[in-house]
Amino acid sequence: MFIDSDDGLPFKPSPSFFLAGLDIYDREETLGEELELLDPDNPSDREVIIVNYCLPTWKSYKHRYFIYQSLQEALEDPMYDFKSLFMYDPEAYSSFPSGWDEMQDTRVFFEDVFRLATIAWSNDLIKAAAEDISTW
Repeated sequence: MFIDSDDGLPFKPSPSFFLAGLDIYDREETLGEELELLDPDNPSDREVIIVNYCLPTWKSYKHRYFIYQSLQEALEDPMYDFKSLFMYDPEAYSSFPSGWDEMQDTRVFFEDVFRLATIAWSNDLIKAAAEDISTW
């Protein structure tokens, strides 16, 4: 089991990891205004959103490997509820731009995340796959 060096706990990511860069809570006048100009249902805007806000991370290649694998597993499950990841939770200290919880097809959004992560993170994924993951 891979232990996250940041908190000392087992690292068990979910596809929601990719949405962290889209959280506008307490940043409505900055990040929120930037994202309001982009439409996640428009393929070209969606690519900008993913490349600029979903994929950048300071996490290690090991983390990225597990994050990528969690998304791959979710995409392989035809019943996985991607829409729930965008739903507003009044108890949480997070929020997305207005209307993003009404995205036409959240699965397509995450399929594009996977496609673009495959490209952007290719060196990290190759490096991780070449190692014995059980020793992490």
